[in-house]
Amino acid sequence: MPVSPAYRPAPKFAELGLDYGDPVAPADFPMTRLRFRNDRAAATVGLDGLTEAEWLAHFGRLQPLPGQPGPIAMRYHGHQFRTYNPDLGDGRGFLAAQLRADDGRLLDLGTKGSGQTPWSRGADGRLTLKGGVREVLAAEMLEALGVPTSRALSLIETGEALERGDEPSPTRSAVLVRLSHSHIRFGTFQRAAYLQRADMLEALVEHVRRLYHPKVVEGDVPGLLAAVRDAAARLAAAWVAAGFVHGVLNTDNLNVTGESFDYGPWRFLPRYEPGFTAAYFDQFGLYAFARQPEAVFWALTQLAGALRPLAPVEALMETLNGFGPAYIAALRGAVLSRLGVLSAGAEADQALVDAALALLREGGDALRWEPLFFDWFCGFSSAGRALAGPRGRLYQGRTFDAFRASLFDHAPDRPERLEAPAFRADTPEEMLIDEVEAIWAAIDREDDWGLFEAKLSRLGAARDAYVLAPDARHRSEQ
Repeated sequence: MPVSPAYRPAPKFAELGLDYGDPVAPADFPMTRLRFRNDRAAATVGLDGLTEAEWLAHFGRLQPLPGQPGPIAMRYHGHQFRTYNPDLGDGRGFLAAQLRADDGRLLDLGTKGSGQTPWSRGADGRLTLKGGVREVLAAEMLEALGVPTSRALSLIETGEALERGDEPSPTRSAVLVRLSHSHIRFGTFQRAAYLQRADMLEALVEHVRRLYHPKVVEGDVPGLLAAVRDAAARLAAAWVAAGFVHGVLNTDNLNVTGESFDYGPWRFLPRYEPGFTAAYFDQFGLYAFARQPEAVFWALTQLAGALRPLAPVEALMETLNGFGPAYIAALRGAVLSRLGVLSAGAEADQALVDAALALLREGGDALRWEPLFFDWFCGFSSAGRALAGPRGRLYQGRTFDAFRASLFDHAPDRPERLEAPAFRADTPEEMLIDEVEAIWAAIDREDDWGLFEAKLSRLGAARDAYVLAPDARHRSEQ
């Protein structure tokens, strides 16, 4: 391919060596039909100039990009629903490339559905087209709402008929490529600890510190844990503020940069319900909506346990104890960001968070999560719009009065954003399961991608309306 000046290969993970990943070959698919191409994301790494043929070659046939060593199936372990599994690893994906973004960050191109690897455990290594569509929708919605997330770069249908136990089969196949800050998981550290390889742990700690948390002093293992802790706290807070349920918060699904990725049975809340679960197999609500911060903290304790050969236990425990305050502060910031208002101090900010949650709890089915934040975006600058809108009758009573009083204490953050076309609508963009299923049904039955494309267009408008700084919301704070 003609190399763009903005294309900067940086294959850093390969420098760790074969102890951390296995060279693999992609599957040979019978078809490559482009279904989604994210040129906005591609432009950040100099790939937006690819022709369609080049795009299909690199993201459908998965031919290595220039300056890349070839696909690597990453090795890791993990706790799955709190049961340790030493037989994990990239079973249907791999690290395809690492690139420098336009802001200098190191970004991964990771695949899903790209074929079998040594870690497939007898599975076919494929991705259903429905799963790919759902991941694109999740990533686009979360980015619009300010949640740190991987971005779906490409979705290509691959022409195979797949058998699955959890959806009607045979079903269509696809290969997804995502752009993410890092695919190094908590479980990557767990594997090195399980193997009792202090040398591997040391190399991994320095690799992560140098590339993703450079403000941490070399050799400061508790300091690195603190940086990962804070990123994880911000992520958990962002999920809660977005009304999002990831579904499967195993230690192999949490990474060192605090981005959500690898979307499976995700859901957005249909109404305020702390015990709402996304995965049908989460029978005990381990990863329910309100338990997500707890799940993230538990995963952090497993990461800390893996780091014990390199740091005093007391220092690691002290670092873990900082998760609660970090999460509470992050939740206040995330809710204020969702409401488009500035901080008025910790006490006033917490009062607003509490009042918003109380209003959502009381609102039930009538006042869903997303409409509240849409109606009152930028605080009292939206009062006329909210009270005259279709949910205006809901904004009355003591609970609302407490919310209004707390909101009045907070100045709007750039109220000119209310001039965006998205705020002329009566309702915000949501991503409830009925709409997701309707989008898929049109694709499945009629090969009609119109609903999917229209939804992505509206999500782009929502992203532009809520945006605080260009392309800032998917970034993990360093």
